[in-house]
Amino acid sequence: MVQELLIAAVAAGSVGVAYLAAAARVVKQYERGVVLRLGRLRRDVRGPGFTMIVPGVDRLHKVNMQIVTMPVPAQDGITRDNVTVRVDAVIYFKVVDAPSAVIQVEDYRFAVSQMAQTSLRSIIGKSDLDDLLSNREKLNQGLELMIDSPAVGWGVQIDRVEIKDVSLPETMKRSMARQAEADRERRARVINADAELQASKKLAEAAEQMSDQPAALQLRLLQTVVAVAAEKNSTLVLPFPVELLRFLERAAQQQEPAPERRGEKPQPPVRPQQPPDAAAPVPTPSDAGRLTSY
Repeated sequence: MVQELLIAAVAAGSVGVAYLAAAARVVKQYERGVVLRLGRLRRDVRGPGFTMIVPGVDRLHKVNMQIVTMPVPAQDGITRDNVTVRVDAVIYFKVVDAPSAVIQVEDYRFAVSQMAQTSLRSIIGKSDLDDLLSNREKLNQGLELMIDSPAVGWGVQIDRVEIKDVSLPETMKRSMARQAEADRERRARVINADAELQASKKLAEAAEQMSDQPAALQLRLLQTVVAVAAEKNSTLVLPFPVELLRFLERAAQQQEPAPERRGEKPQPPVRPQQPPDAAAPVPTPSDAGRLTSY
């Protein structure tokens, strides 16, 4: 009798241990458990920790609540200004409603991936090439809104969408390089012209200042000679400005005294005499008649 009771107790314990092993579940901190009892959803979502289900009756689905980083495959498309581009992106999302992620969609990861690819191709067709290259923040917001609208019903929240890279054809790259080079050359010419204008104004001011002080021109010439001689050249080319000649000429005129100051009378200008062999003019009959009438 005792032996039969002992066997029955051991059997019951074994059954209990097997039941506990089949019913016990552990939900991690970043997961939530969704229970389906006989195919019907149980509204009580199992939190992290140890939990029990009815073996053979309940089925537990664990849903990851962490932020998922999913790359969007590169998509080929034609922009609004008829340029063929290849664009890839990355999407960040997480599950905020575990029952909806299990019930409303078969595979929420695959659904989000397909929606991201479709939205990316749509954004490419609605945008210009300049927007894809320089206005990505606005495109990211539009892409996030397009993906988030259907994902809300799946219990998924889109945190952020980023366009990673925009690949252009080689011909377009060369065209853009030529455009950038031409623009830089234009700016360089404008800067050179502006520098020439400023230099001409400064040179005009310097020339005006030197015209008031002629000795400054000679000092500037000596400074130029010193600067050239510092290079240790075997040949020295010395420019001789015309203004220096004019300065020397004016200085000589100022040093030479006038005739009145030396006590001499100014001599009248000497008229040129005709050569002795020059014949006198012969009066014509018309001249004789004119003389007679007077």
